[in-house]
Amino acid sequence: MVQVTRPRTTAIAPSQILRGKGILESCVEVSSLGQRPLVIGGNHGLDQVRSSLQTALAHLSWEEASYAPDCSEASLEKLCSAVQAHQADLVIGAGGGKALDAAKWVGYHCRLPVVTIPTSAATCAAWTALSNLYSDNGTFEYDVSLSQCPNLLILDYQLIESAPQRTLVAGIGDALAKWYEASVSSGQSQDTLVIAAVQQARVLRDILLQKSAEALASPGSDIWCQVVDASVLMAGVIGGLGGAQCRTVAAHAVHNGLTHLPHHKGSLHGEKVAYGILVQLRLEEMLQGSQLAMTARHQLLAFYRQIGLPTTLADLGMAEVSLQVLMQSADVACAPQSDLHHLPFTVVPDQLMAAMVSTTAPIPGRVSCTQQMNGLNEDCP
Repeated sequence: MVQVTRPRTTAIAPSQILRGKGILESCVEVSSLGQRPLVIGGNHGLDQVRSSLQTALAHLSWEEASYAPDCSEASLEKLCSAVQAHQADLVIGAGGGKALDAAKWVGYHCRLPVVTIPTSAATCAAWTALSNLYSDNGTFEYDVSLSQCPNLLILDYQLIESAPQRTLVAGIGDALAKWYEASVSSGQSQDTLVIAAVQQARVLRDILLQKSAEALASPGSDIWCQVVDASVLMAGVIGGLGGAQCRTVAAHAVHNGLTHLPHHKGSLHGEKVAYGILVQLRLEEMLQGSQLAMTARHQLLAFYRQIGLPTTLADLGMAEVSLQVLMQSADVACAPQSDLHHLPFTVVPDQLMAAMVSTTAPIPGRVSCTQQMNGLNEDCP
């Protein structure tokens, strides 16, 4: 008798991806998915795309809806009501990560096709089958896995270039975490797709370390588009291939904890995650004596300073946060359900606090290796 196993569902990629400069206004593919779209975004994101959408959707009956005050349960319920009120047959997300996450969640729950239009390269949210949910005040609560990636992703480089350069820098930080987290949580996996995801994460890291500085110096250039693709698309590929087995670890757990601090809104998602990578590497040094983690951390410190990513709490605008308040963040990051526990060793809040305040600690007995950026150390994790 043949034994039937339960199938595993893998949402790897959007059904269609359109890339190019100035393509949004002439994008006719949207109409193949629906005639009554509801466009979800924040006030700023909607302002960025409204004129282009008026051209692209001129022959469709469409309305706008804001996810404000945040991508929260209350806001998502209102957006589902807006779908019903408009009798929408398509959901379009336009904006940053939270706008796209809100649109994906609403499309999933209302069983409608989804189009994502990122207005910056700050995250890979335009690609993934995942939505992060927050409180109305912006504190991270939990994430939701969705059954599929968006039906259509429109990556308009002209739109991305109009965003502040800081958003691309943050996206580089967020994308870098793919390697430092996936290699720790899934590096020993024998699953073929997870192996592929981890190896792609290594390639992604090398692309970003080698090309980011030049790309940031020449917005709109070919190399700039390559780095945008790496941050938005290639990072999404890794999450799609690896799925739940290719997990976030301490870097995102630190981000989640930081969102519970009073001043967290002064920094972007990818900036907190980039700082979290340094914290994760510092934990590996402190609790496992890892020389590779120490070398990797100093390589990243040089790179962060070169492109403008934060290396300390002060860089995140949290210099005045007391240790008592910071401990609240550490408690959240170390909660039982936290992704931090995908580390191969136990971490308690006091240890996490020690790592958070020593991300720039020097290598004992050595000069800080800021000259390492002349070439990549292939042995670094």
